[in-house]
Amino acid sequence: MEKKATSTKKENTSTKPKQQGGSEKTTKKSPVSDSLLEEFFHDGLKDIYWAEQHLVKTLPKMKKAASTQELQDAFEEHLQVTKTHVERLEQVFDLLGHKAQAKKCEAMEGLTKEGESIIEETEEGTATRDVGLIMAAQKVEHYEIATYGGLTTLAKTMGRDDIAAILHSTLEEEKAADISLTEIAENDVNYQASEEMEAH
Repeated sequence: MEKKATSTKKENTSTKPKQQGGSEKTTKKSPVSDSLLEEFFHDGLKDIYWAEQHLVKTLPKMKKAASTQELQDAFEEHLQVTKTHVERLEQVFDLLGHKAQAKKCEAMEGLTKEGESIIEETEEGTATRDVGLIMAAQKVEHYEIATYGGLTTLAKTMGRDDIAAILHSTLEEEKAADISLTEIAENDVNYQASEEMEAH
């Protein structure tokens, strides 16, 4: 009888390390979710979320200031696409278990202010203004391309291929917008602007 009691005690003590092992596995997951990389990634999302929301307000002004119908249409099209980008970022926040939150993006604010100054410094209805607007818009696109490219890579590094796929879709649309603006400039606007300069 005594031997059986002893063996029972051994069995009971042997189960404790298993429970401890289980708790160790749980604690190993928490540093990953609270890692410095994920904090940096989350901060980057807040930054570009603010930037996209700011663009939704800025693009209608750029459309109104544009001289050619083609450029006006391009700004209108990108406005609708940008609204989709905002929705995608909200989806990413949700997948991470975070509330969608914006953090002021100083870079985007500076780029859009440059666009506003171009409108003030150029004559209404001129191709020269359109040239300036295209350059300002492409600076914005290049910033977004760099941001989404970096965030996509970080998402893959964190093992979040689902989030990487969402961000990559936006990255490709930003690249397409940049190419579209280049085509508008090269097809006609730049030439018209050069003629205006000769006239002065």
